[in-house]
Amino acid sequence: MTDEIDFDAIIGKYRSDPFDYLDVRTIHTGQVRFRVKEDSEVEGPSGEWHHVRGTLLYELLREGNQKKIFSTGNGVVSFIRSDLEGQFVEAGEKILTIRHPLKKREIIENILRQVLEPFNAPERAKYFFSLDLQAKIDKHGQRGVSIKPGDEILTMSLMKRDTPVYYAGEPGIIHSVYFQPGVSVSQGEPLLGICSQEKLPMIQKIITRVKAEWE
Repeated sequence: MTDEIDFDAIIGKYRSDPFDYLDVRTIHTGQVRFRVKEDSEVEGPSGEWHHVRGTLLYELLREGNQKKIFSTGNGVVSFIRSDLEGQFVEAGEKILTIRHPLKKREIIENILRQVLEPFNAPERAKYFFSLDLQAKIDKHGQRGVSIKPGDEILTMSLMKRDTPVYYAGEPGIIHSVYFQPGVSVSQGEPLLGICSQEKLPMIQKIITRVKAEWE
């Protein structure tokens, strides 16, 4: 697996384009009114509990009801369908794109998602670590816990019913956790990033390289 990773190509990609691009789509049908322009700077939610809304992006008017849509992240509006101003749009229409500057931590996370073995959510539900696994994590730390196929690793909470989730994949350590306990995760979204013992040196090389390349 190590030979399949072209470090120079990966680093070069983020060097030339160190951004994520967030496409914003209409949440339902209605008449759209933009509240930002191309090259406008936007901010995501702020405050200790993210209770302060981000920048107002657009408003949708449908049957006399106005819905305001706020930015979920920070960046610059790099694309906007200004030709749709005041027009009726369908649900799911791409109307603007936000270019988000990636931080060093985000670049590392993005690269690791390409390299680590993902364990994905079997259904849209809330997830928690199993009691046994949580006890091991509390004692040894997340990356000090190994899992293997057949281990009960999570509890899936759906419709007020808890169901055990068993690991199916290559043995390894829990390198990355992508979910928050009790917060809904969509089906197919990654819950964990698993790293085999033999891949650990490569993972550390990635992290060290990115930290050295970026200020």
